[in-house]
This record gives sequence, C-alpha cells and structure tokens, in this order.
Amino acid sequence: MTEQYSNEELFFQYLLQYKFNENDLDYSLIEKHTAVLQTLSAIGNSGISVFDINKRQVVYYSSNFGELLGYILSDYEKTGQQFFYEKIHPEDKLKLNINGISILKIFNNFSSNEKVNHKALYEYRMLNAENRYVRLIEQYQVLELDKSGQIWLMIGLVDLSPNQEEYNGIKTQLLNFRTGKIIPMELSPKIQFELTKRELEILKLVKDGYLSKEISSKLSISLNTVNTHRQRFLEKLGANNSFEAIMFASKYGLLD
Repeated sequence: MTEQYSNEELFFQYLLQYKFNENDLDYSLIEKHTAVLQTLSAIGNSGISVFDINKRQVVYYSSNFGELLGYILSDYEKTGQQFFYEKIHPEDKLKLNINGISILKIFNNFSSNEKVNHKALYEYRMLNAENRYVRLIEQYQVLELDKSGQIWLMIGLVDLSPNQEEYNGIKTQLLNFRTGKIIPMELSPKIQFELTKRELEILKLVKDGYLSKEISSKLSISLNTVNTHRQRFLEKLGANNSFEAIMFASKYGLLD
C-alpha cells in the first residue's frame, strides 16, 4: 500500500463507522440542492461540491469547480474527487485527513442544532493546471442530516486564498457562524496527553452535562477536588473552558 493511499484510507476508514438506513435517505434532495448551488457558484465564483457520507464520495461538483485551478471538466469528470486529492501538496494530505477526522469527531458530539451552526475552514496547497502550488480556502458545513440527526450530506465551498505567500502547512478552524466562536484545530504547544484516570472520568461527566456538585456526589469526592481536577485538565488540554476541553479531547480521541 502506498503512503498516499494509506493517508487517504485514514479518513475513508473512519467514515465506515457511520451507519445509514438508506430507506430514510431522500436522494431527490440532492437534485433540489444542486440547482441552487449552481446559481450560488456562478454568483460567488466559488467551486462548490457535495459530499455524501453514506456513499463516501462527492456526488456533485459545480460546473466551475476546477476553473479556480485552470482545469476543465473533462480533466476530472471520470475520476472526480481522486483527481483533486492527487493534486493536494503531499505534506498537507496527512494533516488534512487527520484534521478531517477530528472535525467529524467533534461534530458527532454536537446536537443537531449545533451541527448545522458550525462550519470547518481549511487552508492548504493544491497543484494548479500550470503545475504550480496555490493556496485554497475550503469551507465545509452540513447540508443534510438523516432522521437520527447523523451527518449525511456536507457542502464544500472552495476559493483561492487571498494570501498566496509561501507557507508550509495547513490551517484548520471550526467556526460557529451563529456566534462567531472559533475553535483552532492546530496543536497548541500547551497540550499534553497525560490525563489521569480521574481527570478523564470527570471530563466525560462534564461532557454528559453533570455540574461539579453533581460530580462530587456521584464520585463521592469533595467539590474542591472536582474543581482541582477540572482546572488540571483545562491546563493539560490548553483549553480556556470546559467546552473547549471537550472539543480538544474529542479531537484527540480521548473521549472514545
């Protein structure tokens, strides 16, 4: 197995955890959305795609999708997402796959309302038709949930980054576009992973909605001890509050 295929598999293997009842998926919705999305792409000059988690593939590209990079439809019509995946800078591919998994883990911990109120923002390098790497900005957000509230369809909007200066690496953020709150996905130099069993236990209870007083009673420990553990896992995760701690812990698989 090549390294490239291995990197790609990290993401697509993760998607296998999503289980859908296809009888509950109304695929006529894609046709209804695409008419609107094609108009939107023409107005905003953004490349737009729709990713189907059930089929684990892109099921729609706007007609101008490749034009940002100088490609024409016949270049990628047959190979689709694989064509563009192969154009991503090799150093950016692995991080994009890992961050993509992290974003989905965080989304899985959101309520249905929170899922549709957030978008993931990626900035990375891709090879254009002139064989030169350019920086792109890609936004992903939920287009449709299934009946159980699970993410089904995601919409992606791609534009050239206004910053084309040489920069090694990617940038990833999770944005609540209702509140403006941003969760950076890059590693913080403060982050450590030595959460104790008790810290992890309390973090999971916080995630489940328990207050410190309730955790104290449930675990038969003092309120002061609970608060001390909470402060410690905030420091170790480089988080400013419990919400960020839950998001970061989910990102690194600590709550699996």
